Amino acid sequence: MKLTLPPQPGGYTPELDTADNRQVIIIGANGSGKTRFANRLASDIGNRAFRMSALKALYGKEQEDDNLGSIDSLYKDVAAKSGIIRNDIKGEFERMLALMLNEEMLNLIDYKYRRDSAPMGESDEAVLPETRLDRMIKLWQQVFPDNKVLIESGKVIFGRESSSDTYSSAKLSAGERAVMYYIGAAMFAPEGAAIFVDSPDMFLHPSSIRSLWDRIEQMRSDCTFVYVTHDLSFATTRGDGVTIWVKNCDPQRGEWDYDFLTSADGISEEVYFAILGARKPVLFIEGDGVNSIDAKLYPLIFKEYTVKSLGGCDRVIESTRTFNSLRSFHNLDAFGIVDRDRRDEGEVSYLRGRKVLVPEVAEIENIFMIEEVVRTVARHFHRDEDAAFAHVKKSILRLFEVDLRQQALLHTRHKVKRTVEHRIDGRFANINKLEEHINDLCQAINPRGLYEGYCRDFRRYIREEDYASVLKVYNRKTMLSESHVARACGLRKDDKDAYIRAILSILKEDRGDAGRIRKAIRGTFGLE
Repeated sequence: MKLTLPPQPGGYTPELDTADNRQVIIIGANGSGKTRFANRLASDIGNRAFRMSALKALYGKEQEDDNLGSIDSLYKDVAAKSGIIRNDIKGEFERMLALMLNEEMLNLIDYKYRRDSAPMGESDEAVLPETRLDRMIKLWQQVFPDNKVLIESGKVIFGRESSSDTYSSAKLSAGERAVMYYIGAAMFAPEGAAIFVDSPDMFLHPSSIRSLWDRIEQMRSDCTFVYVTHDLSFATTRGDGVTIWVKNCDPQRGEWDYDFLTSADGISEEVYFAILGARKPVLFIEGDGVNSIDAKLYPLIFKEYTVKSLGGCDRVIESTRTFNSLRSFHNLDAFGIVDRDRRDEGEVSYLRGRKVLVPEVAEIENIFMIEEVVRTVARHFHRDEDAAFAHVKKSILRLFEVDLRQQALLHTRHKVKRTVEHRIDGRFANINKLEEHINDLCQAINPRGLYEGYCRDFRRYIREEDYASVLKVYNRKTMLSESHVARACGLRKDDKDAYIRAILSILKEDRGDAGRIRKAIRGTFGLE
């Protein structure tokens, strides 16, 4: 099917050929004009458009679809001629079941006539054809295998395999009725139609969405499916379907601002679509997005951003670069956050120049140990903030002094590794030149000199009690527990998790102390 899409600014109307792909996903934020976009597209298609909406079918009893070929129109035509079904049934879902029962009765009458009128000996060969009701029940029970469907006294009733009790369709859950509606209604679409589905995830559990629509699409392999949704993750369930992102609409001019989306290299479709739908600049962070400290803290600090966890620092750096390279398409800024770890000023400057933020502390745990954060938590729990911070500072300096040589060695190792990676990447005329270069590297890098330089710097931090510089270079995951910062700040439970929970709780309350903590953490990234 060839679809002529609604006009873009300037009157341009792109064409879309669905011969190779029968799935079109129209996404957009609430108020972006995606429903108007779909209605205009359906109107241009005319009688080949078939509309489905579970919300209207189940609850919009007074809203009828008068379009030719719709469930409501089919019901009115059949009810006017049939002596089997009533002509006063309300609601698209109930009318769909009535149409199926009418077909079932006509099928049985036809079967009985053919069997009784068959020549002697051939009556047993009369076959009862499969009806829409048969196919719907079969598919519905694949989705809900513990349920059973019965026909009794001309009504469809339901039950469970574990019980002999039965009940009407009115007692089904919204999800059970929605699945039945989607399956059944799709069967009434004209051959080769474009089936427009409004909010295809409505009432459905996320685990069943993909398999349900896969089954329906397979059942109606002659049709094109046009899905209209603001649930951006739905697009990722439709394989290689064409996704149209509707950004805005000008009702007076009858024009829409929209683009075709493709998967961005290095960024999953789900992440990409979620970012676009949020219409806010994006902040890529490390961590798993569920249990990591990063995912819990940064959305509370950078509230003006859509924060997305991507795992490791390499993915954060590459995704920030990729997303910003597509800025002419989506017009959104992307930033990243990675731990400083043992990066030197040159590496940090390079990353910041590419919109990857690097804090003035070594890692995420150290952010919770920033002086202003410790002082604010102590004050929040009615403790002397000077005494609390003095205790924490003394503990951290003592821990760092014990670890000094090991920390200097780790920094040296990182520096050597980065230098080798950079310098070994040059061009060499032959193997002899490469060997000479490698032999000269050790002397040029001078790892012992680097190590002794780090030791001197670290001893100076301790001597001068330079707490901020220690946090900048000190990687120690157990710092929060071993410094007893929770107890110093007045928390009942003296452990890392209690202290972190306290800070997150203050930020969520979003009152005076939250502003002080937020300002301190943003400050470590060089932000106002």
